[in-house]
Amino acid sequence: MKYYAYHLSMTEDDLQGATIALIPGAPERVVTIAQEFGSYQEIAFHREYRSVIADDGKHRILVVSSGIGGPSLAITIEELARLGIKIFIRVGTCGAIQDFIQVGDLIISEGAVRMDGTSEHYAPISFPACADFTVITALNQATKQLGYNFHSGITCTSATFYPGQERYDTYTHYVIRSLQGSFEEWKKLGILNYEMEVATLFTLARVFQLKAGAVCGVIVNRNQKEDVNLEMLQEVEKRLSRVAVNAAKILLSQMDTTQLS
Repeated sequence: MKYYAYHLSMTEDDLQGATIALIPGAPERVVTIAQEFGSYQEIAFHREYRSVIADDGKHRILVVSSGIGGPSLAITIEELARLGIKIFIRVGTCGAIQDFIQVGDLIISEGAVRMDGTSEHYAPISFPACADFTVITALNQATKQLGYNFHSGITCTSATFYPGQERYDTYTHYVIRSLQGSFEEWKKLGILNYEMEVATLFTLARVFQLKAGAVCGVIVNRNQKEDVNLEMLQEVEKRLSRVAVNAAKILLSQMDTTQLS
């Protein structure tokens, strides 16, 4: 009996042989990414999980949205792994915390601070959240080929958007004591950005002995202002889509070469 992924609402047959998944958070970003690869076919849309198979005439990849945060992403990775996906690339947006990073830049995460909460259900906190070298090399290569400005380094993954990232523009205007000063601490330690999924992805992929990487587009720099420019957001989404798709093609070509040899 074939495995049916309940939350993703699909079976192995729906993947049509795809072994690479590009994973944005937002369902509306799925088609933007798939179009960069080639023709596409939507195969499922259940809750926050929108899934599309993209075909360039030679290969197929899966593009599936994960929603926001570690818990929903963990479900995505669990079910995709059982369906046969071997390589995962997160394609998301983020807030930079270093002064030298500009809005519109891309960040390729080499590792992540595990403030996501979810990953502790898979490995003790002392277990590192690290990207796969092959995947981040492909992301670096794709970004350079496209001429986009980017930074590689460590990301902080927070379980929450507001207190975990030390935002005070909230209903209570209060952040608990253990998180007060965390923004400046991460900044001094050289952390590049905040987001909400990378640490979960990297930890699960390592525990499952699969491969993962992540590229995030900077839509705000927290040292400047929080307002998101919608035109810049659209441009960032285009850059992310192109980089992720080109990286997937690099990885697919490497897989073809390996199979031939």
